[in-house]
Formats: sequence, C-alpha cells, structure tokens
Amino acid sequence: MAFKRLTATALAVGLVFGASQAGAADKKVRAQMGFAYASTVGLLGPTEQAVVKRINEISGGTIQVKGFEPGALVPPSQYLDAVGSGSLDMAWTTSGYWTGKDIGFAMFGSVPFGPGVGEYLAWMKHGGGDKLMKDLHAKYNVVALNCGVIPPEASGWFRKEIKTLDDLKGLKMRFFGLGANVMQKMGVSTQLLQAGEIFQALQLGTIDATEFSMPVMDLSLGFYQVAKHYYFPGWHQQATLNQLLISKKKWAEFSPTQKAIIETACDATMLNQFAEGEAVQGAAMAELRSKGVTIHKWPKEFLDAYEKAWTEVAAEQAAKSEEFKKAWDSYTKFRAEYAIWRENGYLQ
Repeated sequence: MAFKRLTATALAVGLVFGASQAGAADKKVRAQMGFAYASTVGLLGPTEQAVVKRINEISGGTIQVKGFEPGALVPPSQYLDAVGSGSLDMAWTTSGYWTGKDIGFAMFGSVPFGPGVGEYLAWMKHGGGDKLMKDLHAKYNVVALNCGVIPPEASGWFRKEIKTLDDLKGLKMRFFGLGANVMQKMGVSTQLLQAGEIFQALQLGTIDATEFSMPVMDLSLGFYQVAKHYYFPGWHQQATLNQLLISKKKWAEFSPTQKAIIETACDATMLNQFAEGEAVQGAAMAELRSKGVTIHKWPKEFLDAYEKAWTEVAAEQAAKSEEFKKAWDSYTKFRAEYAIWRENGYLQ
C-alpha cells in the first residue's frame, strides 16, 4: 500500500513537472484585451481583470495579456470586427452585442424564458451549443470561448410604475438581445446602448427605462438616482454568457499548452463569476431599497404576455436567420430531452 501511495505521488509530481517544463519551453506571447465594461462595474469589471490575471499567472508568464478599459483601444461595439481583422488581439464581451451581424449570435448570450446556468452550460458544453457558437464566430475570423456566466438578471428600471400592459406602449427603453424583440411587440421602442452610455441617456430622458443586468451591477451604475421602480424576474436573461474573443491570427501564436491554459482559465472564470454573482445580490438589493428603490415582481399577466410574444419572436427569427435556426433547433431539442430531469430532479 505504501509503495502504491509512493508511486501515485511520484506520478503526480512527474505530471506537474512535465507540465511546467512544457510551459517553460513555450515562447512568450503578448496580447491586448479590450474590456466591454468599465472596471468599476460590479461583478463584470472585477471578472474582466480576473481573466487577465488568471491567464498570466497560470501560464507562468509565457502569456502576457494586458487589459484595457472600454474605448481605450476600440469602442466595445466594434470588438467583433476589430478582433476579426486582427487589429485587436482579444476582447472580453458577450455575443448578444453582435445581433446586427446575425441574430444567431443572441442564442449564445442569453435566451428569453430560457434555462438557468446549469442547463445553459449543459447545452453549450455537451449539447452542441459550443460548436455552433464557435462556428458562427469563425465566419468572422474570431475564436470564441465561453469565459463567464451570471445568474438571473433584473427585468429593468422604470421611471414610473407599470400598472397595465398599456403602460408599456410608447416607452423608449434600452434593451439587450432577443428580449428587445419581445419588448418591441409590447409597443416599446428599444435601442442597445453600451454600459457606459446608459446612465446619461436615462438622466437626459433619451430613454424612459432600461435593463442592464443584476442588482450589484445596476447599483454600481447608479440607475437608482434616476429611476425608482425596479422589476423582477429577468425573464429575458435567466442566465447570461460572456465570451473571450481572440483573433485567429493571435490564436495561432499560442502553443497547444497555452491554448489549454486559456481555455482552463475561462472555465475557472465561469465558476467563480457564477458563485460570486449568487453571493452578492442580497446585499445589493437591500442597499437599493435603502436608497428609495421599490422592488416589483411582474404579475402573471405580464409574464404570460412576454412569453407569448417570445414564442412569436423565436419563430420569426428562425425563419429569417439560418444561424439562429440551427442554434434554436439544437437548443429546443436539448431542452425537450432535459425537461424530465429538470421537472423531477429539482424543487419547483
């Protein structure tokens, strides 16, 4: 028994030593990474910085990534094109920002009335979603890795209380991803603004309402100073993925070991971001209440109306975009098979 333990220990040491030797043999690769969110934004800002630190440290210095605030290198709305052309090495962002290119990108950011984190990751990693995401980004000369995931978002901030469905009609609202298409069916005029643009638009009255993310992030952006009605649940984003975009040219510079390091760092980032996202919301909501914010939950009438509109949107987009249809068909098939586990394995 002692011999077996000794052998196992020696093997473990050998594996670690071998990995370190492989890393030491790798040439140093430097890369610039654009951040989609200011470092001061709750949860997202620290996560971006953690991605950079994690890659640099795990690589033992053979990968040297430097992160840059939004707009320091390229406007965040241009990250896909910049990374694809090779003018930017990397960007930490989310695929939902590229719906102007193809609505199919939205399926890899968040899906209205979609799964929680566990089910979403199950589809991505073991149900075909990851390959579909990579294939779509590859058309733009981009390597995409899932590199962050957060739990449910809030549904949005409104200047006035929403008492009836008619109160939504005519509102101007910042909205992200596929949920924007749903809100348009409700009579809302939507636009997609980057994080740093939202507060001013809300303050100036350019928009009447906004959704952005979850309490800890929304608190850091100060929306409570302008709007006092905060709605839940985030039917449009029960789970949201972040991606690390890497130019194909830069990706080719990394050795197999370095590529594995980046992929592993992204997996670790997803775990830590999700856990932290769950841990910090309660305190953030309590602070928002102390600042005079009223927390509302949508009545069933509203949620039913949103879900009906979403069913229509999904069918419309599947008819318009081949990429959306491929992802939607894969996702729908996976969820149908998963349903028996979700309904029996979890408390409802």
